[in-house]
Amino acid sequence: MSSRVLLLSVRPKYAYKIFEGIKEVELRRTRPRLQEGDLVIVYASSPKKALMGAFNVDKIVQKPLEDLWNEVSEKAAISHSEFCSYYNGLSVGCGIFLNKIYYFPQPVELERLRQAWSDFRPPQSYRYLKPTEVNIVESIAQFDITSFSSKYQTTFNLL
Repeated sequence: MSSRVLLLSVRPKYAYKIFEGIKEVELRRTRPRLQEGDLVIVYASSPKKALMGAFNVDKIVQKPLEDLWNEVSEKAAISHSEFCSYYNGLSVGCGIFLNKIYYFPQPVELERLRQAWSDFRPPQSYRYLKPTEVNIVESIAQFDITSFSSKYQTTFNLL
């Protein structure tokens, strides 16, 4: 099974809501190539600028906006007006449902991250990590992906 690790940029106020258990679905304008069980590393954008933690993908949906709002309105931790503003100009949106959330005990600030990963550039929205980049995140965040998700045992243990 092919496993993906996605680095996802999230505004700090929403990142905190994820790790407080308030936000159960992350909304995106475009659908990433994710499957159930894939891993998402959360990078809180400015002004926090830090890797905050991770979650597994429970499911991912792409729907017309009215249908998406009906499904996520109680789980996305945003108002209807924020939802409409975010998806302005689109007819379809994406929701990534979260499962097995893990908050890094020590969020990894951008400066510290760049000491271990010199060419690190936070993604505008998201990007897929290479196995070597996943290893850097594991090391600097002291986060054991194989303990967090059995889906990654065969993929990353051999690196």
